[in-house]
Amino acid sequence: QLQASGGGLVQAGGSLGLSCVASGRTFDRHAVGWFRQAQGSEREFVAGISWTSGSTAYADNVKGRFTISRDNAKNTVHLQMNSLMPEDTAVYFCAAAWGSPCPFHEVEYWGQGTQVTVSS
Repeated sequence: QLQASGGGLVQAGGSLGLSCVASGRTFDRHAVGWFRQAQGSEREFVAGISWTSGSTAYADNVKGRFTISRDNAKNTVHLQMNSLMPEDTAVYFCAAAWGSPCPFHEVEYWGQGTQVTVSS
């Protein structure tokens, strides 16, 4: 299971952090990451990290602003979002897929979504 938390409402230029806690199984051979879905849009990849190696991947529109990291001891992946923009407003989903984060393969496990709203 993947349990997402964090999110909320922030003004443009602000920061928010998301966390994804994995339980019930190990994800040693997986990448864990975040997708987002804005209203009326398709779900898109945001960032991913290899559970084992720590290698990362980012969507172009969040590079330099978002940072994904992992805490293996706590089975947790974090997404630090800085310099947020109104277009970052979406429901963010934690996800896990076998293999590396680049490219992020077909998702095997989804967490529940958490709302991020950035006001202008």
